[in-house]
Amino acid sequence: MSADLSHIDDQGRARMVDVGGKQSTRRIAVAAARVVLSPATLSLLQAAALPKGDALATAKIAGIMAAKRTFELIPLCHPLPLSYVDVRFEILEDASTVLVEAEARTDAPTGVEMEAFAAASVAALTLYDMCKAVQKDIEITGVRLMFKSGGKSGTFVSPHWPTDRPHPA
Repeated sequence: MSADLSHIDDQGRARMVDVGGKQSTRRIAVAAARVVLSPATLSLLQAAALPKGDALATAKIAGIMAAKRTFELIPLCHPLPLSYVDVRFEILEDASTVLVEAEARTDAPTGVEMEAFAAASVAALTLYDMCKAVQKDIEITGVRLMFKSGGKSGTFVSPHWPTDRPHPA
């Protein structure tokens, strides 16, 4: 069983993978999430007029902090020396949506996808927390890996990656 599932030992128990013998390579991951708001809430967010203050600034810091603490949240995740984390937002006014995008980078023997996922997810949750005083039915959706590079499995580009946008380097 353990030959097929890297996080399961010969007795079927969960285990942390030993990455000690793996080559450290430059690894980059980008994850995204969508936060769907009402037009009124989106207007308050854009004006930084929500009761709790500047939601985008708070969500950016929360996402970065989440990436740095991913190994404390995901049970079998390795602590990684992150060289870069960023959380970016794009306002899609027509859809009344905030697109959250998180990028994480490391030079390590294992991938950085979970850190990008944690950053995007926690940033989206923070937007919910910052907006919930004015709207309860906020929807968080579309959490997905957009891009990853480095390591044995190479590069992955989501079909949702914009065709006119260069990949991170």
